[in-house]
Amino acid sequence: MSSLVLVDDAEGIRTIRFNRPDKKNALTRAMYAAAAEALESGDTEQSVKVFIITGTDGVFTAGNDIGDFMERPPHVGGGDMPPVERFMRALLEVKKPVVAAVDGLAIGIGVTLLMHCDIVYCSDRATFKTPFVDLALAPEFGSSQVMPQMFGHAVAADLLMLGATWDANRALQAGLVTGVHSADDLAGAAHFAASVMAAKAPGSMRAAKALMRTPPEDLSDRISREGGLFAELLRSDEFAEAAAAFMERRLPDFSRFG
Repeated sequence: MSSLVLVDDAEGIRTIRFNRPDKKNALTRAMYAAAAEALESGDTEQSVKVFIITGTDGVFTAGNDIGDFMERPPHVGGGDMPPVERFMRALLEVKKPVVAAVDGLAIGIGVTLLMHCDIVYCSDRATFKTPFVDLALAPEFGSSQVMPQMFGHAVAADLLMLGATWDANRALQAGLVTGVHSADDLAGAAHFAASVMAAKAPGSMRAAKALMRTPPEDLSDRISREGGLFAELLRSDEFAEAAAAFMERRLPDFSRFG
């Protein structure tokens, strides 16, 4: 694992930290590959229940390292998958919950990746910018679809077409982030949210995430899809533990489930 991406496992939580503060955590191919590996492997390990993605003090990530980017620009189709695409696809496809903790600067893909996380907390000094058009480029990794869905076209255009810089309050107002905390409290808030989810039934958590990530469909079809999963989970050992805990007036213990 690259020393520029630190991975720590504790209490069911895998923390993936961009660790290149001297370069504002600008992301290289090696960093993308390391982060992708941490997500891919953690999604198959029973001990990992939740992921946290974060940066260093005062900076989440300034986006792509331009020198590294230009040395071997990502391509579409043919050959091996570029590390940046591998990372973003891993983030999109991971079945377990992902919490992001953003302190300070989040630029380009540093914003794009947040839309594929489940919970996003930021510090009150966070700033968000997607300068793709400013750099004569196009939006990336689904942002042209996901942003209008999340914010509406006009608000998404503020980021993607005007290249506006959002502060923490604007990001909260738009719905990009879940909550705003002081820089000192940010890590604790993210860890608390992750620990709450890590203590819940993992199968049920995966089902909830999968349903929320399923594209819009006819409401009757969604009700049927939910009903099928509900009935399946009613027969699970996880539900048996939850029901027993309720009857015995104790907290359920899902630690043995993966």
